[in-house]
Amino acid sequence: MQTAIASIFVFLLVILLHEFGHFTVAKLVGIRVNEFSVGMGPKLLQKKSGETLYTLRALPIGGYVQMEGEDEESNDPRGFNNAPIFARIATVTAGAIMNFILAFVVFSIVSFSTGMPTTAVKATPNSPAEVSGILEGDRIISVNGIDINSWNDITDTVSKLPSDQEVRIEVLRDGKEEIFNVMPTTEENRTIIGITPVYEKSFLLGLKGGLENTWTFLKLMFEFIEMLFKGQVSINDFSGPVGVINEVGQAAKGGFLNLLVLLGFISVNLGFFNLLPIPALDGSKILFLLIELIRGKPIDPKKEGFVNLIGFAFLISFMLIITYKDILRLFY
Repeated sequence: MQTAIASIFVFLLVILLHEFGHFTVAKLVGIRVNEFSVGMGPKLLQKKSGETLYTLRALPIGGYVQMEGEDEESNDPRGFNNAPIFARIATVTAGAIMNFILAFVVFSIVSFSTGMPTTAVKATPNSPAEVSGILEGDRIISVNGIDINSWNDITDTVSKLPSDQEVRIEVLRDGKEEIFNVMPTTEENRTIIGITPVYEKSFLLGLKGGLENTWTFLKLMFEFIEMLFKGQVSINDFSGPVGVINEVGQAAKGGFLNLLVLLGFISVNLGFFNLLPIPALDGSKILFLLIELIRGKPIDPKKEGFVNLIGFAFLISFMLIITYKDILRLFY
């Protein structure tokens, strides 16, 4: 039950806000929206306000926006197909942007709740850092002459250093700069000196953490695509709905903050992959619109529809394969 509730919460929020992004910008630029649906499947409730029908449907797995002239020709001057091209590009892009905004908000909440790691540190007992004289509250300002501005700077810099050479650590203690030479050790093939960060909480630090974590996960998406092209990623590295639901269930068991972190990651993931120029996704629509901008005229809707149909068939086939592999991983 916990997994079911958590999965509904995650999928409904991520997909619904994606569609809300399309809906909001469509309204702002004057595109006619025929329906905004919360959920999928049979209608439970409906209410018309202005020109838009708002519906609540039986399956709480997202929602959709139906815009006039989006998937068919329309003579309505306010149809999607008759809107200025930059208005259409903004409307299509808005879904992914809303996902990034959701991730930023979620990661900001997590960062504010847990605190943000700072460059102030404390040495773990009997570690090289403690032996060298580093004390709790010392704020690291450089490592081997490399300026430090965040906790990630410390971990990234130290982990890349050779473990058989002393590390020159410059700290700020009581307003004075002090230097310590630390002989590191290794753990899981990484160079470490035995320090943990001091955490601080504030509204601004929470926003900073939200921005940093959103950007970190976005970079992971780019790295994943790079690995994919290099052949360093196989089909076994993908997860479909079954795998995601399993991860959501595991995160929910670890507490609400863990669930929020996974929600943020899934939201970044959805936004990123929706912008890729893959037929049937938003990125494909943006690509066709950019081609239209360059050509000065739209691509034949039948040709675009055929490309999207092929892409949709590929995505469904791929999803079925991934789902099958997810089931094998879970039960065998």
